[in-house]
Amino acid sequence: MTPVELSRTVLSAVRRAVDVGELDVSVPERVVVTPPRPGGCGDYATNVALQLARPAGQPAPLVAQVLRGYLLDLDGIGDVTVTGPGFLNISLRDADAEAALVQLVEDVRRAGQRYGYAPRAAGAVFELRCPCEVRALVVADVVARLLRSQGSQANVSCEGPTPVDPIPVRWEQILGFHPYTADPIGDNAVHIRPVPAPADPLHLGRDAARWALLHPAGHDRPRLGGEHLVQRESNPLFRVRYAHARVQALGRNAADLGFGAEAGPLDVVPSELVALLADHPRVLARAADHHAPDVLARHLVSVADAVLPFLATVLPRGEEKPSAAHRARLALAEAAGTVLAGGLSLLGIDAPEHL
Repeated sequence: MTPVELSRTVLSAVRRAVDVGELDVSVPERVVVTPPRPGGCGDYATNVALQLARPAGQPAPLVAQVLRGYLLDLDGIGDVTVTGPGFLNISLRDADAEAALVQLVEDVRRAGQRYGYAPRAAGAVFELRCPCEVRALVVADVVARLLRSQGSQANVSCEGPTPVDPIPVRWEQILGFHPYTADPIGDNAVHIRPVPAPADPLHLGRDAARWALLHPAGHDRPRLGGEHLVQRESNPLFRVRYAHARVQALGRNAADLGFGAEAGPLDVVPSELVALLADHPRVLARAADHHAPDVLARHLVSVADAVLPFLATVLPRGEEKPSAAHRARLALAEAAGTVLAGGLSLLGIDAPEHL
């Protein structure tokens, strides 16, 4: 069961509760399922009970218990636990969870770095306008990329300088694009105004400079020190790029051992990693909707932190021979590498093969 299918299943449970009169609410158009939060459990979680509590006139935990009963009667659901103020934590049945894992890995492999992209939406056109300031331009550039990944058209224009007073060339070395266009492509204006950079970030180089400007939320002041250049675990950019490079190295090592990746069930499932990969399309949509590249940047850090411990299990050890389990682990690792590469590409940052 994929996250989209699970969302429909939760909606079905809400509809059943409404039909029999246990809940007096309007059935929402959609339900968001995400990886469980700290303190949660299971494969996925949803806050639908909290959303319905006020219109239902009942406490969220009571709404959650009502929905739990209906969810347990539906195919593919192994267990449902209510945690915190009313979160529903859902565990899939083993067979369904295995099928969902295989489908997820195949979906990522099929889509490649475009995994999580949405079809082009007719009529969705955005004109992004920002000050002629280096951070605003970098953020606007990535917001445009995110909007395009979700099927919209987007164009960036700069408020301030004119073609007679162009953007400094040193900025274009970081931006990798020129924001001017002859004619705006849409009237749906979006103003991008993050907290400005405190200094010129050129000394960091393109990749580290873009990360330094994009990783903090727009309302936070970016730090432009040498911490973005150090190659150790304290540097989130290093962890993301290192995880991608390690996945590429595993693929080369596996080829030397005579085997390749093939999606399949795993003996031990890294549930956090699987949930993060399944959540990637929702993260892209949220980052685009909220014009917030930092949402994607933080997601990539989470993926990297989840995949790095898993990589040690991929290759055969000692006298082990490559097996279906090793091929399945490699396929999941490569799926994570694909998500990392695709996310870095949207941020305008290189995903190295070697590091």
